[in-house]
Amino acid sequence: MLQWQVPAQTDGFNLASVDPASTPDVPGDEEATTAAFKDLRKELIDAQERLYAEDKQSLLVVIQAIDGGGKDGTIKNVFKGVNPQGCRVASFKKPSEEELAHDFLWRVHKVTPKRGEIGVFNRSHYEDVLVVRVHDLVPEPVWQERYDIINDFEHNLSQAGTRIVKLFLHISKDEQQRRFEKRQENPSKRWKYKPEDEEERKYWDDYQAAFGDAIAQTSTDAAPWYVVPANHKWYRDWVVATILTTTVAAMDPQYPAE
Repeated sequence: MLQWQVPAQTDGFNLASVDPASTPDVPGDEEATTAAFKDLRKELIDAQERLYAEDKQSLLVVIQAIDGGGKDGTIKNVFKGVNPQGCRVASFKKPSEEELAHDFLWRVHKVTPKRGEIGVFNRSHYEDVLVVRVHDLVPEPVWQERYDIINDFEHNLSQAGTRIVKLFLHISKDEQQRRFEKRQENPSKRWKYKPEDEEERKYWDDYQAAFGDAIAQTSTDAAPWYVVPANHKWYRDWVVATILTTTVAAMDPQYPAE
């Protein structure tokens, strides 16, 4: 078990026990770690080619974080160079009217990766135990029951040949504020800044509790959660690449014999 993995359904998991600025097991300084990350990315590119050629199993990568946590940057950096024929990214925003007319997993299930693919979720079905809880959009008994529904859903995907990795990019409140300020200062990133982001910061403690409970209730052997200290982007990318290459190595995809 990699040290960032949360044991299956850990009672009393406390997100505050993980320091978002920490860099455990780091292979060296920032320069050395970045070099190690690039080597891991090459491994991931090679493994993805074998996974696509084998066409027997798939990998689902779920990425969750507080606003400003680095979801977009992680996807851009870690999956750079991966063959887009075998890798799809799905982003989950506020549900549409059509999506709200179905069960909460309807929009998710139809974009899970098929055999041979890596699927990446930028946000995910976990929004339905996070945002809906913090903003009281559904009654507590409803979102509480969803933990079991999610576990069953992910178990079924696993049984069908999909390996699942769930990543929580953990940043501090001060780091979030710093990133929001940089967005406002940088013309190329200003479009990412929204006034409502500052409003959401008022719910910081509520979100931390919601993330912590979701991780504790839904980290399973079939679909483990990893809490990634993400204040340092160079460290975050190395950790994510380490987790993914380790996971794919265990899947051991092979080129067809003929």
